[in-house]
Amino acid sequence: MSLTGTRILRLLALLQSRRHWSGGDLAERLEVSTRTLRRDVDRLRDLGYPVEARRGTDGGYQLAAGAVLPPLLLDDDEAVAVGVGLHSAIQAGSVTGIEDSSVRALGKVIRVMPARLRRRIDALADMTVPAPWQESADRVDAQVLVTLAQACRDGERLTFGYTSRDGEVATREVDPHRLVLMGRRWYLVAWDLVRADWRTFRVDRLRDPESTGRRSIPRVLPAGDAAEFVRAGIAAAPRRFEVDVVVEADADVVRARIGLRGALEGLGPGRCRLTTGSDSLDWVTLLLARTGAEFAVRGPPELVAHLRACGDRFGRAAARSS
Repeated sequence: MSLTGTRILRLLALLQSRRHWSGGDLAERLEVSTRTLRRDVDRLRDLGYPVEARRGTDGGYQLAAGAVLPPLLLDDDEAVAVGVGLHSAIQAGSVTGIEDSSVRALGKVIRVMPARLRRRIDALADMTVPAPWQESADRVDAQVLVTLAQACRDGERLTFGYTSRDGEVATREVDPHRLVLMGRRWYLVAWDLVRADWRTFRVDRLRDPESTGRRSIPRVLPAGDAAEFVRAGIAAAPRRFEVDVVVEADADVVRARIGLRGALEGLGPGRCRLTTGSDSLDWVTLLLARTGAEFAVRGPPELVAHLRACGDRFGRAAARSS
């Protein structure tokens, strides 16, 4: 490659690395005069790169968005990060509609990687066994996510079909605020115009979002941020069973074992109270097993009966196995 071609590639890499450069800084980095820099910028424009220039004390150069995506120049760490991200998106499978695009993009990235970088991505692929955690019913469509994200960004009012946790299907009209990814599940935080209140919507239960053509009304979210609002909503959601258990272990020990699944209250050395809610007694049983400690159930009585039945079943299994 000619010296000029190499310099232009370096110029492109610099313009892609940050939003704005002064002419003096660019010329110094490239070790050329400002006149040569202007000629190189013109060459980039001839190649289709939309380089903007401004005069004045705060002037300089920046790479603007164009009609098509131009080739990107990535350093080693950036290239590996893109490869790992695409590989993870393919394996996770929580968003539908991006699998083929992710495979094609990963193929293009790997094809042009130096061997030393390709080995790092290949090691990840070879040593990873995919094991999707969520059922297919929790997967969301990529186009739905894009539509919701654009409406949040642009302040556009939306309508969509929504299936409640009780199975009721209704059309909702909202002013969208933010998308929240919690664990492997997506939520939309929005102002519900019918209920005149803030609501959290599971995106996997949401269908056919469409813009109404009207602008959203800015409102103050009653929480520090959207993630905090979603967490509070999940914690306050009614559950079929309200669980109250005394665990024979310190609260910080139990917290380290069960994470954020439930509220803990210290009752003195070596003892704490665990409260949580769930629609599944099987889930509660697994949670209690994770505490790794003795415990006593204060409620509900259905949990006591469920644990007794599980204990009898496991006892019979142990007897047959011995």
